[in-house]
Amino acid sequence: MSLPHALLGLLAVEPASGYALTKAFETDLGRYAWHAGHTSIYPELGRLAEQGLVEVTAEGPRGSRTYAVTPAGRAELRSWLLDDPAGHSRRVRNEQVLRMFLLSALDPADARIALARIAENTAAGVAELRRVRTAHADKPLIGREGFGQLAAEYGLRQYQAAHDWAIWAMTQLDENTESVGLER
Repeated sequence: MSLPHALLGLLAVEPASGYALTKAFETDLGRYAWHAGHTSIYPELGRLAEQGLVEVTAEGPRGSRTYAVTPAGRAELRSWLLDDPAGHSRRVRNEQVLRMFLLSALDPADARIALARIAENTAAGVAELRRVRTAHADKPLIGREGFGQLAAEYGLRQYQAAHDWAIWAMTQLDENTESVGLER
């Protein structure tokens, strides 16, 4: 994902100022999907405008500008959303997966602490996203009314899978630790 595409997506839903976009990244979008602050948002809006992907539709006090996505911006967003990410050779940086690769470097007791923390945090994420989905159960999953609901469901399922994995991994760790006679 990229910041330009996140901005295009937000502006495709509704025109907004740089300030409003910054505030959007302080909500669940920034917490669960992509973090961005005003120091990266404002320059990116300028680049998108130079490329003809967004345009200023209104200017307000203190130089505030409202941006809207252009037809070219919508086309770029559509192309990016429909592109198959598996077809690209990308460098992956996933700290959680890296931690899992390195977990066996810990002694079993510390590995269990790390796994228990993952189980606890993901259970909290499941509970929180279930509350979000329940609170918006009457809204459609797409369009302006449902903005973020498909992502919330994806996140809920992702947290649930990670939680289930952590519980499984603790069981495996316990069984392997017992089989070799180590302390938990």
